[in-house]
Amino acid sequence: MSRPNDLPEPDGPSADPSTELSPQQVHDAVGGFPAFTALVDDFYDLVAEDPLLRPMYPDDLEPGKRHLALFFAQYWGGGDVYGRERGHPRLRMRHAPFPVTPEAALRWAQSMAAAVRQQDWPEQAQAHVLAYVARATPTLINQLPEEVTELPQDPQDPQDSQDRQDPQGRQSRQ
Repeated sequence: MSRPNDLPEPDGPSADPSTELSPQQVHDAVGGFPAFTALVDDFYDLVAEDPLLRPMYPDDLEPGKRHLALFFAQYWGGGDVYGRERGHPRLRMRHAPFPVTPEAALRWAQSMAAAVRQQDWPEQAQAHVLAYVARATPTLINQLPEEVTELPQDPQDPQDSQDRQDPQGRQSRQ
């Protein structure tokens, strides 16, 4: 995949291992947009062979690959490259049409972690990206397993208390 003309030229790896790397320095430390393109290519190679994940993706993987590379480049300090093309990331909304079960989310995270570890990136950059994957992935789960029929309710949550009222507005006994 060629680099879009409107993206800044990468500065190349610049992380000094003796100094702390901030999340906004990851983009430049790993080599800029081409490094995220390589990461996404490696990730999608794993997706293409995965019997759980592959059916969740369209036949043509190229647009999604570009979107993910742009998202990562922007998130890690590469400027508004995703936003200029696609607007606000709105991750939950964009993933809502797909059946993201806990199993699918875990498989996605495992595949992304494997792809990150395949990159020749500074250790701190890898650590930042892996921590983000671990934080963000659970937020995209939008389907629970069939055996989960009812979630436990929090008696201290006023919204849960309202949900337990009968049709006449009386509080039901729990």
